[in-house]
Amino acid sequence: MQRTIRKLATLVLATATLMSPVLADTITIKGSTTNLPIAQITAEAFSEIRPDIVISVQGGGSGTGIAAVIDGTTDIGNTSRFMRATEWSRAVANNVLPYNWYIASDGLAVIVHPSNPIQRLTFTQIRDMYTGAITNWNQVGGPNLRVVVVSRDTASGTFGSFRELVLDNAEVTAPGALFQPSTAAVEGAVATTPGAIGYIGLGYLNPRVKALEVARTETEPYIAPSIDNVVAGTYAIARPLFMITNGFPTGAVLDYLNFVLSDQGQKLVLETGYVPVRALDR
Repeated sequence: MQRTIRKLATLVLATATLMSPVLADTITIKGSTTNLPIAQITAEAFSEIRPDIVISVQGGGSGTGIAAVIDGTTDIGNTSRFMRATEWSRAVANNVLPYNWYIASDGLAVIVHPSNPIQRLTFTQIRDMYTGAITNWNQVGGPNLRVVVVSRDTASGTFGSFRELVLDNAEVTAPGALFQPSTAAVEGAVATTPGAIGYIGLGYLNPRVKALEVARTETEPYIAPSIDNVVAGTYAIARPLFMITNGFPTGAVLDYLNFVLSDQGQKLVLETGYVPVRALDR
C-alpha cells in the first residue's frame, strides 16, 4: 500500500511539473512619457519575436525613470534629458552605474489651438508668455484672446529641455499656468483651449493641435518642427532620448535594447514620429 501511495505521489508531482507554465523573463520599463510611444511599440514588436519575454511599460516622467534605476525598481529607465548631478550622486551612493543608451532624437513642437491664426513665434515671445510678460495674443499680432500657458510639471525631462532651450532657464511664472503630468495631457489641454500654448514631442503631433514655426530671434529663419529639420540640425528645439540601465545589461534586457537599436527597431522609432539615431532607408 505504501509503495502504491508513493508511486501515485510521484505521478501527481510529475504531472504537475509538466503542466506548470514555463516562467518567462520579465523586463520593466519606467519613465519619460516622451519615450513612452517608442517603448510601447518596440516592446510589442519584440514580444512577437521573443514571446518568452514579458515587458511591462509605464510612464511617470524622466525623473521617475531615473529614480527607479537608482532604486533598483526597474530594469530600464526612460528619460528625455541628461541625468542631473544630484541624481549621479544618488546613483554612486547606491552603487549604481547608470549606462545611457541613446535610442532616438526628438524635436519639441510649440503648439496652439488650430483656431489660433498665429503661425510663428520667436523664443523671446514664447519666453515672455511663459513668464507672464505677454498675456494676450494681440500682443504678438493675434486675436484679442488671453494666453493660457500649458507646461509639463517641473520634474519632467520635457520641461527641463524646454526650459533650457527656449526659456533660457527662466521659471514658468505666468499667472494661471497649467502644469500637466504627461505630454498627452499637454496635448489635450491645448487641443481644447483656444487661447492655449504648449509644447510636446514630435511623436504626439496630430491634427487636434497646430505646430508653430519658431526662431531664436527675429533675424533668424523660422523653422517648423519635423523629422527632416531635426536631422538637418536646423530645428533649434531638439534633444536626445535615452534608455538607462544599471551598468551594461545582459540577457533579456540586452536583447531588447539591441532590438531597439536594430534597423527594425529604429524604423519603429521613425514610425512613432521620432528621429532614428542613424540614417535608414525610408
